[in-house]
Amino acid sequence: MTGTETSAPVRLRWWRVLRRHTLPHLSLGYAVLAATFVAYLVVYTGRLQHLPTPFDYLSLLNTSLPLIFVAIGQSLVVLTGGIDLSVGGIVSLGVAIVAATSGAGVAATLGWMVTVLIICAACGAVNGIIIAKGRIAPILATLATLSVYGGLALKVLPVPGGSVDPQVRAVLTNPDLPTGAIWLGLAVVGWLVLRRTRFGMRVFAVGSDEASARAVGIPAVWVKVGVYALAGLCCGLAAVFYVSTTTSGDPNAGDPYILASIAAVVVGGIAFTGGRGSALGAIAGALALSLVIDVLFFAGIDPLYQSLFQGLFLVVAVLLGGGVAVIRRLRKGVS
Repeated sequence: MTGTETSAPVRLRWWRVLRRHTLPHLSLGYAVLAATFVAYLVVYTGRLQHLPTPFDYLSLLNTSLPLIFVAIGQSLVVLTGGIDLSVGGIVSLGVAIVAATSGAGVAATLGWMVTVLIICAACGAVNGIIIAKGRIAPILATLATLSVYGGLALKVLPVPGGSVDPQVRAVLTNPDLPTGAIWLGLAVVGWLVLRRTRFGMRVFAVGSDEASARAVGIPAVWVKVGVYALAGLCCGLAAVFYVSTTTSGDPNAGDPYILASIAAVVVGGIAFTGGRGSALGAIAGALALSLVIDVLFFAGIDPLYQSLFQGLFLVVAVLLGGGVAVIRRLRKGVS
């Protein structure tokens, strides 16, 4: 058998995996992202009389990375049937630590960034233990820890400030090189790999029917702890990229990501009942939400009204998601 004959079945098998587990849940997220991108091109061209430059695209992608990573973490939690409101506090804590410690050279900066990832993952694991072991509703548990982590962020960095080493910035969010696209690609690959692991399949099993998952021997408690720990790790990555993009820190930096991450999950078509969806849809939703900010800016909308239009965007996305779900149910009923 030739190399071509052996590689073709492999490509076909991967295409079937993507089509079965990913593509059905991306239609809404991709549609919203495409529509938002078209609106961005229209208002940008109308305002500046030329198409966006590569610098514009790279800058947009760099500023989107924090929300993308938080949305990935939130989607993992939602896939288990939970929700994490503490993402804002964890991001704020991570931003505060990175900003307060990242001006002492490359080695020290990288060391503290790794430490932040560990701390944020530990914060997420605490959420998971409280929820899974203590049997407390996720919305209540994470609302409480949101205040705790936010308070710790203010303790570490009482006022906005700090800095990050320029050499580290050049690797993470360089506006002149496609570093942001590389990190986005790694995030996508990471999700695809995780989805095919035993842990990834257990996440969907717990979200679909936790009782049945327990009955077949799946350790649902530790799956949830692992999911919340991964969500915390994603928040740590978001904090690192936030400081790299803004070159400084803010102890309240994570607050906007609470609702934004939930909105990205909604736009991405992930079911809040758990067990159905893809983090790739949440990534598309996060990119769309980031584009909305630029659309409003180039459209000349007063910043005071940006929250209003963002809210309207979310309402429309929710209605579209509900319509898609109804159509799917009707199709299943007919078939």
